[in-house]
Amino acid sequence: MQGRFHFYEGYSMKEVTFPVRVMYELGIKTLFVSNAAGGMNPQFQIGDIMVITDHINMFPEHPLRGKNFPTGPRFPDMHETYDRKLINLAFEIAKEKNIRLQHGVYVGVQGPTFETPAEYKMYRLLGGDTVGMSTVPEVIVAHHCGIRTFGISIVTDLGGFDTPVEVSHEEVQQAANKAQPLMTEIMREMIIRSERVESSTNDKFNTDHPTEGWK
Repeated sequence: MQGRFHFYEGYSMKEVTFPVRVMYELGIKTLFVSNAAGGMNPQFQIGDIMVITDHINMFPEHPLRGKNFPTGPRFPDMHETYDRKLINLAFEIAKEKNIRLQHGVYVGVQGPTFETPAEYKMYRLLGGDTVGMSTVPEVIVAHHCGIRTFGISIVTDLGGFDTPVEVSHEEVQQAANKAQPLMTEIMREMIIRSERVESSTNDKFNTDHPTEGWK
């Protein structure tokens, strides 16, 4: 895909997630998603790459609202929305290539404004590490379709700290462009090794407490 449809642009959730439905019909088994996001974790820096381990859905409309598609159950389980084996593989590759990689929870919001300082703090208190205006609807639909998902956020700005930080769309784009080659390198290598991941029966990291392996 070259870009995506955003809910804040006026598209319905069905339109936002329609490309994922097409992917399913084409037989796609794995979906890689990426986004530019604001960082709320004090350990993060602008330009950091964060592997998404979970998300918090703050969109006002749910992408599965309405008649249930036969691709999945009426009430899909969201316990492991982001594939652990792919997450483990990303960290393995990042370690080999000496790429700084973070992990955390992505908060999906409607937009189209950047967050106020109070909103950044609220989302951080809720358990978020990054916040953005995309990704969550597509991931939910992909998960409903049985497509395993891997997600990455590029931290393009910081918020929720004692010192307010103003941000512009241009600055966000610059930060994203700088980090993109590293993200691409990880994803390209993941695709090369994906067949090995599918056939593997044992993770390299502890899946009961996965963050222990990612530190």
